[in-house]
Amino acid sequence: MDYKQTAQWLKEKLGCTPRFAVILGTGLSDMAEAFPIFQKIPYGDIPGFVVSTAPSHKGNLIVSKIGKESVLFLQGRFHYYEGYPMTDVVFPTRVLAAWGIEVLVVTNAAGSLKLNLAPGTITQLTDHINFMGTNPLIGHNDDEQGERFPSMNQQYDPELRSMADEIAGEKGIKTEKGVYIAVSGPSLETKAECAAFASWGADLVGMSTVPEVIVARHAGIRVLAYSIVTNYSNLFHEQAHSQEEIRHHAGIAGNQLKTIIAELISRV
Repeated sequence: MDYKQTAQWLKEKLGCTPRFAVILGTGLSDMAEAFPIFQKIPYGDIPGFVVSTAPSHKGNLIVSKIGKESVLFLQGRFHYYEGYPMTDVVFPTRVLAAWGIEVLVVTNAAGSLKLNLAPGTITQLTDHINFMGTNPLIGHNDDEQGERFPSMNQQYDPELRSMADEIAGEKGIKTEKGVYIAVSGPSLETKAECAAFASWGADLVGMSTVPEVIVARHAGIRVLAYSIVTNYSNLFHEQAHSQEEIRHHAGIAGNQLKTIIAELISRV
């Protein structure tokens, strides 16, 4: 299925072209249900979408209302580790671009490589490292969406970041900043890998986000991204991680992140 056809299908079915979209990561799917829901479409019903198999990824596209704005929420994403080719992983982002989305907020759950980023910390991404072993732009380039060699300089929009910081300060919500490194997964990182990543300048590690950001920026969409720190990496302890731990911290911090995102949308 061509993503342009899917974008047209959604536009006709939903009867709107929202300016804003939010991709919700692990443990954050409930954020979409905090606002009035006008339409909900399971991913399985959308032409070209595959099915999310990751824990706590509900797999729905939701149209909500925040103030006067119609906002798209994607309840969960597709991961490279699920066995999907990268073209499937970024297919929803390409659809958003073809649909006419102007601002994309990307969220994820991440492990911390730094002591000052404790579980529960909301961390605004300032940069990223792609260590997934592939790139979503490999292959044929659609010149209508973007140029062959897109710049990744300031891929996280400075104006949106500044505005979000201002909102967080007004609301009394503490946020941090960090560099995210994306790995393929699904095995969690070894202690030696975490030490290497930290030495490269990474503050957070996860298995998503970077492919979507690359494709969004390739298409000229403005991007803001946040990680919810759900666990310390094993640089700092010897215990095994659990999905329960990850979802617990994501759920708590997700409520505060929801406040930032809602206010940001009302101001942009």
